[in-house]
Amino acid sequence: MTFIPTSAISPLHSSKIQPARRGTLPPWFKVRLQPGPHYQELRQLVETHRLHTICEEARCPNLWECWNNRTATFLILGDICTRRCHYCSVSTGRPLAPDTGEPQRVAEAVKLLKLRHAVITSVNRDDLPDGGATLFSEAIARIRQVNPSCTVEVLIPDFLGHDEDLALVINKKPDILNHNIETVPRLFPAIRPQGKYLRSLKVLQQAHEMGARTKSGLMAGLGETEEEILSVMKDLRRVGCEMLTLGQYLRPTKDHAPVARYYTPDEFEGFKQEAERLGFHHVESGPLVRSSYHAEQQAIHGSPI
Repeated sequence: MTFIPTSAISPLHSSKIQPARRGTLPPWFKVRLQPGPHYQELRQLVETHRLHTICEEARCPNLWECWNNRTATFLILGDICTRRCHYCSVSTGRPLAPDTGEPQRVAEAVKLLKLRHAVITSVNRDDLPDGGATLFSEAIARIRQVNPSCTVEVLIPDFLGHDEDLALVINKKPDILNHNIETVPRLFPAIRPQGKYLRSLKVLQQAHEMGARTKSGLMAGLGETEEEILSVMKDLRRVGCEMLTLGQYLRPTKDHAPVARYYTPDEFEGFKQEAERLGFHHVESGPLVRSSYHAEQQAIHGSPI
């Protein structure tokens, strides 16, 4: 699965490599903070309803923009993960029992905030028989009851590859089914030691075959090559994945995997062009892109089921 450039001046090879230097960020990572009224409203509601958001837990650089645009990513099933991925800032440990009232509180928050697009994600819950699939399905149903005009995207774990758990979620017909591949297969043992590349591809393939519009996300800068990134894109298209997000990995703390390389905005634009050439229906590619970045646009512009 080796990528052969179609042109000697392909944008994927036209930018100068930016090696990572400790304690420094290239200038394109400057984010203008604009805590507008929608941001303040959402923050207060999250606190009042005892909700978690991956926006905060994962220290997303786009939190201000998304919240001001009335798009939020709710984290269900608690804020303690059963896996330890070496890129993620979410806490690892023994989670508490699932909060069965969480789906209703999320739905109420969606209604009060008049969200146009809600994204529901979770920590990995390998301790639960269904991996948390039941709460995902209930969250979709509750949101649809209280705010039928709000589109719903779920960013799911792999459910250990159990098809019946995946079906619980897809049967509620989310507008988008997202499962992030995160990195290239060679780096899975070091970066996602409890994950499996082929298992994640199978989740996306099964979801596609069950009729879902599928999406996945990939991080750049963990030590992969450009050819490996493009090979993953091809694998995602082979299993029917329609939407792709590609962003720069940023090290949450010194205890996480170091950044091996910073890609330039031009290089991300090159990846976007290649993804579109491969047939992805919607692509977000840039240094600050994360899984839910411009998620509402993907729900609107993605292809129909």
